[in-house]
Amino acid sequence: MKTIGIFVLFIIIASFSWADDWETFELIDRLLTLSEPGMPIIHDNSVIFTANSRFQRMGIAFAHENFANVYSFTPLVVPQDRMNLVILPGQKFPDPYKDSGIQFFVYQVPENLKELEYRLVINGLWTIDPINPQSRRDPFSGLGMSVLTIPKRPVRPSPLNGLPEGLNFTFTAPPGETVTVAGNFNGWDPYMYELREHPAGVYSITIPLPSGTYQYVFFNRGRRYVDPHNPQRIYARDGSAASEIVVP
Repeated sequence: MKTIGIFVLFIIIASFSWADDWETFELIDRLLTLSEPGMPIIHDNSVIFTANSRFQRMGIAFAHENFANVYSFTPLVVPQDRMNLVILPGQKFPDPYKDSGIQFFVYQVPENLKELEYRLVINGLWTIDPINPQSRRDPFSGLGMSVLTIPKRPVRPSPLNGLPEGLNFTFTAPPGETVTVAGNFNGWDPYMYELREHPAGVYSITIPLPSGTYQYVFFNRGRRYVDPHNPQRIYARDGSAASEIVVP
């Protein structure tokens, strides 16, 4: 499973430069649960589209972009069972990965979009999504379009919207986890400030801080995460990211 995760991580980072650290690992976990193509999956502010890998050329285009951009799907591959590989003398070692039967595309939905109207391009032919039963006719062209309703997005908390005495740090994880926060306000000590869970799966802590500029990250399961609710980032020389916020 770790090998699969590393390879999928490479695919996502290479294909979706907009994804931050938290979104990337969340997408990996979600993709690794897929066993076959299915209905589009709404994941936070993105949608995961899947299709059968037997289609050699698979693309997707959206009505709010006037179908001007056709985005290609990416094959989802998994490691071969090396115990069953037979290598004859003089042959090259076979590809260590095999087709999972799925190809996918992840699309970040624009803000305030309540419906996603789209068409697929399968082997050069425009068509509706055969897996999605929801569709309608374009009143201008008469062509069919698949439709996906986007649920109302929850308001993301800001560290500045907490109690007036400090920054309110919030992180989402499975219930029963240990989540901490560290930054330039505590010498980047990953053990000093542990977030409290309330309600289930939502972890938060308020830290009194004076006016200034602060960088910070969360720690969960031994991994370091930027704040998914704060788009401001800084990057160290080694490429690692941290969230940044200014306290007025």
